[in-house]
Amino acid sequence: MKQLYLVHGLLNMKKWYGGLLIIALGMMLILLYSPFRMQQHKSVKQSDYSFFNNHPPNDSTVRNNPIVNSSHVEVKETPKPTKRPHSINVQGLDDLCNMKNFSEGELKAMLVWTPLCSLLSRSDALPETAQGVKEASVAWKELLSTIEKQKASRISEIDSPENQTCPLSVTMLGKTVANSGIILEIPCGLVVDSSITLIGIPIGQNGSFQIDLVGQQIEEDPNPPIILHYNVSLPGENLTEDPFIVQNTWTNEHGWGKEEKCPAHGSANIQEVDGLVLCNVQVARSSNEENPSVSKPISNGPANISDESAHRTANFPFTERNPFTATLWLGSEGFHMTVNGRHETSFAFREKLEPWLVNSVKVAGNLTLLSALAKGLPTTEDNDFVIDIDKLKAPSIPRKRLVLLIGVFSTGNNFKRRMALRRSWMQYEAVRSGEVAVRFFIGLHKNNIVNVELWREAQAFGDMQFMPFVDYYGLITFKTIAICILGTKIIPAKYMMKTDDDAFVRIDEVVSNLKRKPSEGLLYGLISFKSSPHRNQDGKWYISEEEWPHDFYPPWAHGPGYVISRDIAKFIVHGHEQRTLKLFKLEDVAMGIWIEEFKKSGREVHYETEERFHNVGCESNYILSHYQNPRMVLCLWEKLLKEHRPACCE
Repeated sequence: MKQLYLVHGLLNMKKWYGGLLIIALGMMLILLYSPFRMQQHKSVKQSDYSFFNNHPPNDSTVRNNPIVNSSHVEVKETPKPTKRPHSINVQGLDDLCNMKNFSEGELKAMLVWTPLCSLLSRSDALPETAQGVKEASVAWKELLSTIEKQKASRISEIDSPENQTCPLSVTMLGKTVANSGIILEIPCGLVVDSSITLIGIPIGQNGSFQIDLVGQQIEEDPNPPIILHYNVSLPGENLTEDPFIVQNTWTNEHGWGKEEKCPAHGSANIQEVDGLVLCNVQVARSSNEENPSVSKPISNGPANISDESAHRTANFPFTERNPFTATLWLGSEGFHMTVNGRHETSFAFREKLEPWLVNSVKVAGNLTLLSALAKGLPTTEDNDFVIDIDKLKAPSIPRKRLVLLIGVFSTGNNFKRRMALRRSWMQYEAVRSGEVAVRFFIGLHKNNIVNVELWREAQAFGDMQFMPFVDYYGLITFKTIAICILGTKIIPAKYMMKTDDDAFVRIDEVVSNLKRKPSEGLLYGLISFKSSPHRNQDGKWYISEEEWPHDFYPPWAHGPGYVISRDIAKFIVHGHEQRTLKLFKLEDVAMGIWIEEFKKSGREVHYETEERFHNVGCESNYILSHYQNPRMVLCLWEKLLKEHRPACCE
């Protein structure tokens, strides 16, 4: 009996030890594959969304540790869970995305319109999305109404009074300025190299006058925005008050912006716009300030006017009863005022207040205005009289996959730039044969005249893709995604390139170089391997800590021109469809951020930098030259044809 109990006890102990063994093995497996253990391998592979949303507020990894490899900046993350962006209601988006009553030919200009609609409704959308969509819906309704009227009417489009073309210049002569001001209409906005010249005579003591560039007004806003407010205050009576010039902007949403004043008393601001100082040095500083080593003469007698005040007054460009000629002209980065042949002030463009929005020039105050002339305005070509229009149309695309799709960022009233590209590097054999396709990506304009001209242009040349938002700079990242959508889902291409409408591209050299580059995981362009966000709130490229909390960006290629491979483009499209990739308002940096996520998904990235992609201007043996106006683009093309070498025109 004892033996039976002993055997039974041993069997029970076996079961007990077996249970302990199973529990021990289970605990080992949990420890091996727990989140804590997996966190150690997180730097090798992590999800798309967690990379953007799980960083600590201060990136101590980058700030405190030296970077061994400049092509990769590792950023630590916290394990805090996050939610993906959700869809929200955006005013006007339904009106934009309801596509109907278009022919097959008309829809060719809207191939990426519908796919973009879902991106515009993201809860984490770019800051200007709501305004860009709302204003686009108003412009879209007006354009559709015009198109329907044209289809129903037998009146020639050319003769229709409501669809007059954009003039090259407008002028006004001999008017006295009332308190309410006089207005010079600018039918189709301003572009780079446009200018407004005023000839006038300041009148009245202690007087001042204002020059305002006024934007397009939409129905819901009580007042139109002021793209530039230029306020001149003359010297006081007996020169007791210093004269000054104030520049600023105004919107219904934010009111007056941060003013910029000249002379800038005691300011050490050396910021430049298009290489020009914000304030003329002669106005901004006295002779003693310019040369601090020169001692100031001591006078025992009383003086009504300081030396500094007298210096500033003597150099101030506007004085009572003295005629002046003032020219306000546009550069690539801002407005510049020249008075009597001397540069006086510069003012950088501000967000959502770009020059293409200018609708009129208003002059008010104590001034006799002798004449006003706006020239260099955006104009269209009459397609009925374009001799080589068939040569300029986009060629048909073969069914096989393209080698390269080139997306060109353009804005509505840049008619001349697009025509210059069609007559120059878009005539490469690779484009005409269908091996390479070039498409312009353009948002809507707030001005219906411009939108009607855009519609005609799209139907005439077949190389344009419309975006369902007003063309604000802060929304161009959506255009980058649109290029990826077009090149992966609609017009399949092995590579995709982004460039601008003021860039000259040697397509033959780009295609030739791509044959020697990796076909997967490729970023090809002028790459910045170590750069920091701009934290100056007044700058065009300002990025807040909330938008990017780290000290450095991942490697990115400068926006005037870069190429990505198809697999990266597909990753970007899928990531935005699933909302696992972050939207970022600087499109070229955004591309670098997305490629970093592509890399973190376990795939190899080849950063192929190209020094001959020139960011600013032209240099010999270029592949890409940026900031080329239409005349320079045509000149570069002519040199290539005649000299068979990439020589600059200046």
